[in-house]
Amino acid sequence: MRKKANPYTLTFGKEPTQQISRLLQTDAIIEAFEEDLPSNQVFIFTGVRGSGKTVLMSSIKNRLEEEEDWITVELNSSTDMLQSLGAKLYSNNAVSEFFKSLDISLSLFGIDVKVKKTAKIVDMETAITAMLKSLKKHKKKLLITVDEAVNNEYMRAFAGAFQIFVRQDAPIYLLMTGLYENISELQDEKNLTFLYRAPKSPMKPLNMSAIASNYQKVLEVSKEDAHEMAKLTCGYSYAFQVLGYLTYANGGDYKNVIDDYRQYLSEYVYEKIWSELSSKDRELALAVAEVESGKVQDIREVLGWETNEFNPYRNRLIKKGIVSGELRGYVKFTLPLFAEFVREA
Repeated sequence: MRKKANPYTLTFGKEPTQQISRLLQTDAIIEAFEEDLPSNQVFIFTGVRGSGKTVLMSSIKNRLEEEEDWITVELNSSTDMLQSLGAKLYSNNAVSEFFKSLDISLSLFGIDVKVKKTAKIVDMETAITAMLKSLKKHKKKLLITVDEAVNNEYMRAFAGAFQIFVRQDAPIYLLMTGLYENISELQDEKNLTFLYRAPKSPMKPLNMSAIASNYQKVLEVSKEDAHEMAKLTCGYSYAFQVLGYLTYANGGDYKNVIDDYRQYLSEYVYEKIWSELSSKDRELALAVAEVESGKVQDIREVLGWETNEFNPYRNRLIKKGIVSGELRGYVKFTLPLFAEFVREA
């Protein structure tokens, strides 16, 4: 008999069979994009690896793809994004008919042709502008998604062009994901002010009750075990998948997979997060791990830091999605078993 596939996944970025939807966030963005006069045409999702940025972006893309008036294109920030956008638009079967009247040189898309007319469009940005005008004429909207954006020449060129397209009132929309530090570096570019103003959506923990309900239904564990498992995830999206995957593979006994669960989080996520922290970030993280109360005053005493030295680094860890400062006067890790990892690092 063929073994039933595991409903959870260990693969980053892959849309899993089992997931906890972020309905409010998803609906708010879709509603904003579908307004007659949209106030925002860009949304950016930030958070640590495995926090669910890509899955959320994909779910919004999939929802809009079901609508007849939306066209979607995925771009990779490590390649020439304008070239890729133009080529993908021009070859899209759903809208290619709209572009037949446009005199665009196919050499733009890597097809060598002889240009006979001097009026032929031979510049990629100009070609995309013409295609966007055609989409608007046919009442179509274009959604572009960029996963894990970084500040490189391709991303800067694309963002600069996108800014122009928006000013031209083109029906173009953008969803991006990225680590806090990468997005901040990109937003600090002086000529990309529209990105600085773009709404940023930090990834918040998944709903704990929804996680427990999922585990109870899919893994057929008791209500008590399901709630204990949910607590072990702290609402962290990747942890939800890992714990579910390991428990499913172990016949529903989550207690026997805790060591493996800890190892997966450490090796696949935490070691990378730790390597990207500054020495001061690490000092603060270690103090947070050592002070069980989570009181800022106690943490500062352990560090010997004054408020003006403590606050910037606390805010950095909050923006990175590593700690939460929602309760005034306290900080705590948002990631499950991270305190144990930090103490052993």
